[in-house]
Amino acid sequence: MSLTKKDQRLRRARQTRVRIATNIAAKPATEGGARLTVFRSNLHIYASVVSADGGTVLASASTAEKEVRSQLGAPGKGGNSEAASIIGKRIAEKARAAGISQVAFDRAGYAYHGRVKALAEAAREAGLKF
Repeated sequence: MSLTKKDQRLRRARQTRVRIATNIAAKPATEGGARLTVFRSNLHIYASVVSADGGTVLASASTAEKEVRSQLGAPGKGGNSEAASIIGKRIAEKARAAGISQVAFDRAGYAYHGRVKALAEAAREAGLKF
């Protein structure tokens, strides 16, 4: 039985989360215990900083927020790399305000390309380390 594209992505995401969890458990002092997760849809991109146990969202940003939509201009512009860059800067600012400077990047099974790459690079430029 072959897996659908969504099932394949979720399988990759599980593998990544296991690897992140073992790295955080091995060196909690340096890792900080937080992870930056990304979800992308056709219209929007969402980013969250989640605690090590996965039970608490420490900071979040998305193109569905009212302030971000006003920056993007026309509706439906949340699904491009420029919007992802704005979200990367915004999530880095919110994380640093919450006292988080280092995270593990969880791309949720998506390829490190396009919007995911733009978000990650913008977050790094804004001062988030991963």
